[in-house]
Amino acid sequence: MKLAFTASARPEAQEALRRLRHRYGEAGEADADVIVALGGDGHILDTLRARLRDRKSVYGMHRGTIGFLMNEYAEDNLEERVAGAEPVRIRALVAHCETAAGAVEERAFNEVSLLRQTAQSAKLRISVDGAERMSELLCDGVMVATPAGSTAYNFSAHGPILPIDSRLLALTPISAFRPRRWRGALLPHRAHVRIEVLEPQRRPVSAAADNLETRDVLAVDIHEDPLAALTLLFDPGHALDERILREQFSV
Repeated sequence: MKLAFTASARPEAQEALRRLRHRYGEAGEADADVIVALGGDGHILDTLRARLRDRKSVYGMHRGTIGFLMNEYAEDNLEERVAGAEPVRIRALVAHCETAAGAVEERAFNEVSLLRQTAQSAKLRISVDGAERMSELLCDGVMVATPAGSTAYNFSAHGPILPIDSRLLALTPISAFRPRRWRGALLPHRAHVRIEVLEPQRRPVSAAADNLETRDVLAVDIHEDPLAALTLLFDPGHALDERILREQFSV
């Protein structure tokens, strides 16, 4: 099996990169069968985004902060671990952002979030599949989360945890002020969500596709990309569906 290694800038990730390349060699991303990512969840999201070109599988090992999408770090028997890993297919969201300066398109595997840029709350209008569903939402922000991302920022904002194989998206407000009691919605994975920024000059809003930010957006169109499904590899017994289930029973 040919492996290529990539690592975040954290010292522990860079040290692991050096040790693993010395032990297992480095095939290079073009020739590798599997990409081994060393770091935290932010780094594996960057690695997945880079794999949209070639669709190669990614096996992550935790050398960062959170590591929900990673396997435990161990240097022994890496090739055997990768060969015996369980595949999980995850799908990306497309975020088409309209700004005064032009259009920006990004992809996200966890969530697309809109966030207020100043002390002023965001004022947003939400449409789903061309139909207006909320004419005005005053809030700190709102997000559309995938099943893979539902345990991350979405869960911290009191959004629902979604089973990894569910064909759903979570639409979750962040500190909703008006309507105060709105808790969000579950949408079919084929839904097209449009979020328009009302009063963008007075209440500027940014959009983030995972860890990629676009400032001063006017509107964002979000939908699942059916062509951007990638494979994450997990050690047996530690697959993402099991982690998501455990998260729902944690206290």
